[in-house]
Amino acid sequence: MENSDQSQSLKLLHHFQVSPSPPPSAVSNLPLTFLDYPWLLCRPMQRLFFYDSPLSTHQFTQTILPHLKTSLSAALHHFLPLAGHLISPAPPQRPYLRFSDGDSVPLTVAESAGDFDQIITNDRPRDARELRPFVPEMPDSTMEPDGTKLVPLLAIRITLFPGKGLCIGCQFAHVATDGMGFHHFVKFWASLFRSLKSGVKEDIPSPARDREVIRVAYPILESVLLNQWFEFGSSWDFDSGPTHYRDLSDKVRSTFVITRTNIERMKLWVRGKNPTTFRLSAFVVSSAFIWANLVKSQAVGDSSVGPDALYHLSFVADCRQRLQIGLSPWYLGNCLGIYYVSMKKSDAVGENGFAVAAEAIGRKVEELESGGGLLRGAERWAPEWKELSEEGRLIAIAGSPRLKAYETDFGWGKPRKSEVVQVDSSASVALCESRDGGGGVEVGVAMARSKMEVFSGLFHYFLGQI
Repeated sequence: MENSDQSQSLKLLHHFQVSPSPPPSAVSNLPLTFLDYPWLLCRPMQRLFFYDSPLSTHQFTQTILPHLKTSLSAALHHFLPLAGHLISPAPPQRPYLRFSDGDSVPLTVAESAGDFDQIITNDRPRDARELRPFVPEMPDSTMEPDGTKLVPLLAIRITLFPGKGLCIGCQFAHVATDGMGFHHFVKFWASLFRSLKSGVKEDIPSPARDREVIRVAYPILESVLLNQWFEFGSSWDFDSGPTHYRDLSDKVRSTFVITRTNIERMKLWVRGKNPTTFRLSAFVVSSAFIWANLVKSQAVGDSSVGPDALYHLSFVADCRQRLQIGLSPWYLGNCLGIYYVSMKKSDAVGENGFAVAAEAIGRKVEELESGGGLLRGAERWAPEWKELSEEGRLIAIAGSPRLKAYETDFGWGKPRKSEVVQVDSSASVALCESRDGGGGVEVGVAMARSKMEVFSGLFHYFLGQI
């Protein structure tokens, strides 16, 4: 495997500040809800979309780029919070989002001499630094004289591979919106771009920004989670800064594909090991299979962790249609429940580790789908994340097949590849629907080179046994 640094082959061509058009008529403040507060502590999300494109750099900048800028400007008018800032005053004042005339989103355009086909392949482990140059840098936060922090929320980069393809990279602050809201924004932008090119207006719903229904429905959680932010966030540094390449020098990333046939066989295998009834969906078995093999790759031979030590998994569930408080399915903001499951090391490394993991996740999914289960324990979401992260045996699931990343079509066809980049610097894995369709799942993971060899061997071995 080549230890490549794509930054050496990247040339920055343009930098723009794209403002919403038409601009907002006045300064607007958007309150946060208890569903936003936990994500104040989250580093920015990073998503890449790679597309085929036969155009030269000159052709792209003359014929495509102007329409991309115009449609982005129009999309930001509908998604105004993304062009604004997080405003974080000193406690006991509440943080909030603010957008006003003059706000803008940085858009950079670059050209890469990298091998497009090699970058998007699933056939090899890749240096974790390889995708970093395609991620735009977020502007630094600023501070007002009274100590209030202003934090930008979105940055975009378009990288050209002349004659081969292009990459649209986005980095956004999770406190502004969750994955569902972000993907709604990108698909909205893509729809406006297609309309500019075709002259045919497409009907795609605009986002809903009203948050009062959440604040009114859950006043106690609003107070509890706000106070947790005051406690945990008092010394929080909003500026994640660029991930230094040296920090990733020993890491590789790979994409593993679980087909629909694999998923159905997994369900049968788990039922054969554990005939008791619990939820057994594609999400449950694919997450359990990855979790069990990740724990095995980390725990086998590690004598510093005893057999009764717990390994943990966190995952989220979209609550827009589940809370039954009249929230729009197109709500722009965070509307995720956060859930945790655990299993002992001795169970995880045993021959039935996958079945144990599937039962833990399946029962938690059943619990959250029962009456009131979605928000049960919400007051522990942030403290539990802090405790388990510090313990060092927590894996988080990022992304979801439900986000339908491969339906993000600017008129060039579905993406050749979509990547969640931040998994290379966090204890998380990324789930996405398979590009080939058919109900499969793509799983993006990043870890030390030696551990990836172990994990890959376990993944393919156990997949072949099921």
